[in-house]
Amino acid sequence: MCEAGGVLVNDHEAKPAKEIRPGDRITLLFASKIIGLEVLALPAQKTVQKANAAELYRIRAETRREDDEQSWIKNRA
Repeated sequence: MCEAGGVLVNDHEAKPAKEIRPGDRITLLFASKIIGLEVLALPAQKTVQKANAAELYRIRAETRREDDEQSWIKNRA
């Protein structure tokens, strides 16, 4: 996902080895939506239990993207 330009850290394209810190803003660019996250903390260990993962980040925004066909139909109307 990083190689394709689908991950931004603090509004800059991120490479796979990008180190993140608490306070960083991560934006995930999917085909159908955009998700904005804020890093709250880093895990003490490499593995994180699913139940504890939500304590490490906060979802700032989630926006659906219009696909090209939907926007084309709207612009024609």
